[in-house]
Amino acid sequence: MSKSARIAAAALAAAVAALVAAMFFGGAATPRVIPGLPDEGPLTRWALPLSKMGMDLCGVLTVGALVTATFLLPGDKGLLGRSALGYLRLASWTALVWAGFAASTLVFTLSQTLGLPVTEVLQGNELTSFASQVPQGIALTLVVLFAVAIALFTRGTIASGASAWLLVLALVTLLPPALTGHSASSPNHGMAIIGVAMHMLFLALWVGGLAVLCLHALRGSDHLNIAASRFSRMALWCYIGLGVSGLFSVAARLASVDELFTSRYGLLIVAKIAAYAGLGAIGWWHRRRTLPLLDQGRPRAFSRLAGGEVVLMFLTVGLAVGLARTAPPPVTLPVDRAFEMLGYQVPPPISLANIATLWWFDLFSAILAVALAGLYLAGVARLRRRGDHWPAGRTVSWLIGVLILVLTTQSGVVRYSTVLFSVHMVTHMTLSMLVPIFLVLGAPVTLALRALKPAARRGDRGPREWLTVILHSRVTQIYSHPIVVAAILIGSMYGLYFTPLFASAMQGHLGHIIMTVHFLVSGSLFFWVIIGVDPAPRKLSHVAKLLTLFVTMPFHAFFGIALMMTSTPLASEFYDQLGRTWGPSQVADQQIGGGIAWAFGEIPTLIVLIALAIQWWRDDARKARRADRRADAVAARTGGSGDAELDAYNAYLAKLAEHDRARQESTGDETGR
Repeated sequence: MSKSARIAAAALAAAVAALVAAMFFGGAATPRVIPGLPDEGPLTRWALPLSKMGMDLCGVLTVGALVTATFLLPGDKGLLGRSALGYLRLASWTALVWAGFAASTLVFTLSQTLGLPVTEVLQGNELTSFASQVPQGIALTLVVLFAVAIALFTRGTIASGASAWLLVLALVTLLPPALTGHSASSPNHGMAIIGVAMHMLFLALWVGGLAVLCLHALRGSDHLNIAASRFSRMALWCYIGLGVSGLFSVAARLASVDELFTSRYGLLIVAKIAAYAGLGAIGWWHRRRTLPLLDQGRPRAFSRLAGGEVVLMFLTVGLAVGLARTAPPPVTLPVDRAFEMLGYQVPPPISLANIATLWWFDLFSAILAVALAGLYLAGVARLRRRGDHWPAGRTVSWLIGVLILVLTTQSGVVRYSTVLFSVHMVTHMTLSMLVPIFLVLGAPVTLALRALKPAARRGDRGPREWLTVILHSRVTQIYSHPIVVAAILIGSMYGLYFTPLFASAMQGHLGHIIMTVHFLVSGSLFFWVIIGVDPAPRKLSHVAKLLTLFVTMPFHAFFGIALMMTSTPLASEFYDQLGRTWGPSQVADQQIGGGIAWAFGEIPTLIVLIALAIQWWRDDARKARRADRRADAVAARTGGSGDAELDAYNAYLAKLAEHDRARQESTGDETGR
C-alpha cells in the first residue's frame, strides 16, 4: 500500500471513529424509543450520519481538487498544466461519488423525517414529494444535480477560466444542505445558517486544498513549493474565517458560556475547539519550518506533517457531523409567531428613537461591510507604503457607502423593514440607489489593479491577472451594456414585487440575503456604467450616460406610481402572520411605500448629475491639457505654435499679407512713373 493510500485510510478511519464517538457521547446513537411511536430503525440511525459525512467529505475533496488545479498550481496563459488536468479528473470522480452520497442522504433523511424504515420509504411515493416540495429534500436534490454536472463538465475542461466557474459551482453546491438543515430552526436562525454556510465554505477550501496538496507532495509532482506557498496564504484566511463563523454559530445555539461545560453538546464543541487549535499550531509550524524546507528542495518534512494534519482535519469533520446529530441545550423561547419567523418579536410603533436604538445584528451584512471596508483600506495602505498617491475623496466616498450600508442593515431600520412594507422600500431604495453611488465613486477596481502585485511567473495568473480577465470577459461586456443594466435595475423591481417572488423571499432569512445582494449588485452595475471611474469594457460618452439616466428614471417613477395605485396587498400571507397591531393597514402602508419609491429617485438622480457634471468638466480639462502638451511638443520640434490647423491658417494669412504688400508696392511704382 502506498503512503498516500495509508494516509487516506487513516484519515477515513479517524473521521468514522470521531463520528461514532460523538454520536454515542451526544446520545444520537442510543435514542429513547417509545413503543407505539414511529421509529426509523438502527439502519437509518447510523447510515444517515455516515452518508452525510461521505457527502461532506466528497464535496470538500471536489473543491480541493478544483482550487488546486485552478489557483494553486501555475498555469500557462489561461491553460491548465498536466498536473492540474489530473486533478480535474480527480474532481470528476469525487463529484460523482458526492452525488451518490447526496442521493443516499436524501433517502435516509426522509426515513428519519417520517419515522419509517428505508424499505418502506422506497416502496411509496413519498420520496418524489420530499425531493420536490420539502426544503431539505429540494436542497439534497440540487446537490445531486449540481454534483453530476460538475462530474461531467470537468471531463472536457482545459482552461483555467472554465475550471474557476466549476469551482464556483462546487462552492454553491455545498450551501443548500447548510441553509436548510437544523440551523434554520435555531432561535437566531439568521446568524445560525450564515455561520454554518460560511463554516462549510472555509472548511472546504482549507481541508480540501490541503488534502489534494498532500497528495501532490506524496506523488512528487512539480511546482510543490509554489502550490504550498499559495495555499499557506489562503489557509490563514480560511482559518480565521472558520474561527469567526464557528464562534457565531455557537453563539446562535447556546444561551450562555456555561453550557459549553454543562451539556454534552457544549463538550463536543469544546473538543472541536481543541482540534481547531491543534490545526492552527500545525499551520503555524508549516509556515515557520516546512515551507522554507520546500524552497530548499526538501519536501519530506512537509509531506509528513501535512499527512498528519489531513488525518486531524478528517477527524474534525467526523466530529462536526456527530455534533450536528446532537441536540443542543433547550432554550426557552417566547410563544410568538413573529419570533419564529423573524428571530425577534414585532417592534413597538415606529419612531426615530426606536430606529436609533433597536439595532439588530445581521451577520451577513456585518461580514460584507467589514470585508468591503477592510479590503479597501488595506489596498490604500499598500499604495501608501509604496509611496503612491490615492485620492482621499475616493476613500471617503467608499467609506460613506459602507457606513450607509451598515445603518441600513444593522440599525432599527432592519427590524421595521420586515414588518412594514414602507420601511422595506426605504431599505430597497437605499441599497440599490444610494449605497452603490458612493461605492462606485470609490473606484475599487482601479485600487485593486494598482495595489495587487503581478504574478511572479510569466504566463501565470495571480489575483491581478484574474481581475483583468474578468474585466475583459464576455460576461462583463454583456452586463456593462447600458440597456442590460437598466433592464436589470428596473425590470427586477417589477419582477420582484408584482410576482409571487416577493412573498417567497420574505418567508426566510435566505430570501432577505438574496434581496440584499441583488439590490447592491444591480445598483452597482447601473451606476458603474453611468458615473463609474473604473475601467470598463465599453466607454460611453457623457451624452450617452445622461441619456441612459434620463431614460431609466421615468420607469422607476412609474414603478412607484403602480405601487401607489395597487389595492391588493403584497405578500399578505407573510404580513398577516406577524400580528402587527399598530400603524397603517397593509394596503395603506404599501401605498406609502409606493410614494417613497416614486420620490426617492430624485435624491440619487441629483447626486449622479452633480458627479457626472464634475466628471465631464474634468474630462474636458484633461483633454485640453493633453492637447496643450501635444502642441508644445510639436512647437518645440517644428518652431510653430504646435497646432497644425492654426499654423496653416497663420501661413495663409501671412501669404495674403505678402500678396497685399506686393500689390501695394506695384501700385506705388506705377504712380511714381
